[in-house]
Amino acid sequence: MGRLVALSLLGIALALLGERLLALRNRLKASREVESVDLPNCHLIKGIEAGADDIDILPNGLAFFSVGLKCPGLHSFSPDKPGGILMMDLKEENPRALELRISRGFNLASFNPHGISTFIDRDDTVYLFVVNHPEFKNTVEIFKFEEEENSLLHLKTIKHELLPSVNDIIAVGPAHFYATNDHYFSDPFLKYLETYLNLHWANVVYYSPDEVKVVAEGFDAANGINISPDKKYIYVADILAHEIHVLEKHPNMNLTQLKVLKLDTLVDNLSIDPSSGDIFVGCHPNGQKLFVYDPNNPPSSEVLRIQNILSEKPTVTTVYANNGSVLQGSSVASVYDRKLLIGTLYHRALYCEL
Repeated sequence: MGRLVALSLLGIALALLGERLLALRNRLKASREVESVDLPNCHLIKGIEAGADDIDILPNGLAFFSVGLKCPGLHSFSPDKPGGILMMDLKEENPRALELRISRGFNLASFNPHGISTFIDRDDTVYLFVVNHPEFKNTVEIFKFEEEENSLLHLKTIKHELLPSVNDIIAVGPAHFYATNDHYFSDPFLKYLETYLNLHWANVVYYSPDEVKVVAEGFDAANGINISPDKKYIYVADILAHEIHVLEKHPNMNLTQLKVLKLDTLVDNLSIDPSSGDIFVGCHPNGQKLFVYDPNNPPSSEVLRIQNILSEKPTVTTVYANNGSVLQGSSVASVYDRKLLIGTLYHRALYCEL
């Protein structure tokens, strides 16, 4: 009798594990392939060889790149080189990516930048917020951009118990931001278990020097975050749920969900075209290829443009798609004056003229 009970429990456990594995494959879009959608005037950006996970562009055309991200279990083309911040002036005829110097005292050896966001204060001071994973921990670094010296002055390191697994950030003040936690836990094994069991414990946190609070939760894996041009709405990408959430921002900085846009791809970082309000999304058509890297079958890339997201039927257009022969693992797409920059999680970056 005891053996029968044990065998039954084992069967139930195996069935549950099998169901979770199948569900995870579906969430990763493990069988999806893409057809190429090419842009005519594109070239790879020299100097970016190991990923440009996030890109943010100032109104004057200066673009910042977060490069060299490393995560446990994730492929890297430059595993021993620290990350950095690069800049490109999109108003130049032939723009080049240049690495910004960072002020003394900041630990460059462990710099592992992830999501980034800029904020321009009333006195025109430019602040750069960087999600950092030194030794795979979680901090937010605030820098002051010094344009004349092409450098970053480190101002502050932020750590908080409500920021255990920070992915992306959107600055809303000189020391104020919303941030996504893609997991509830910070421990790598518990993160994997959380993903495998599909617990939906990821969240969005608001941080200020006076108050830190969870303002949205229930995400599978909250990833990219951005704000509408009128500052009324926050957009959050849930990468494994294939969704973009539209949240209304209130005067007390709380958020309430307004709508959810469902897509057929893994949505990563979100960028806003300031002139139109359109959302450009760096996407992963097949997450299994992204996380289990095979050079003979590399991860593909996809960029979506979402118009009128607040409407009943937003328009979703594929701007660019590639099977990995040119660009592997697109994570962000940012636009400025008909110039499109596409970054990747750990591969190259693309410059296109639209």
